[in-house]
Amino acid sequence: MSTISSCMFSGLLQGDSPAADIYFACFGIFILALVVLLLAAFWKLFTKADQPGWASLIPIYNVVILLKMIGRPAWYVIFVVIPGLNIYLAVLLVFGLARSFGKGPLFAIGLIFLAPILLPVLAFGKSEYIGPMGPSYRYGPKLPQQ
Repeated sequence: MSTISSCMFSGLLQGDSPAADIYFACFGIFILALVVLLLAAFWKLFTKADQPGWASLIPIYNVVILLKMIGRPAWYVIFVVIPGLNIYLAVLLVFGLARSFGKGPLFAIGLIFLAPILLPVLAFGKSEYIGPMGPSYRYGPKLPQQ
């Protein structure tokens, strides 16, 4: 089976097909542009929250800073390496990030499914960082002081 599959794709991988070369080049450029856009969006989110932008580029440390931004303890970073709990942490980060920038749960759900679109909207849009976890959704917005 492996010889058949290697024969099927050997032409594509060796560059025998110019159309395949163009396709792979365009796909690679698209993925590279998407990665650069998301890195720039994370950098901007970190700077909006008065955190160093370069921290968004360091693996694990960026999760620690995100946890700080949403008001969760740094030891939650342990969840990154535990299968199953890392999904919980990702959802927790997304909902906390949306709340910290004044967005509601619907925006957070959209951010889970449409991150390449909504993350730059959050970063480069008019939304401002309002603090860890933003206004309390559990108890409603704070009443004005008289």
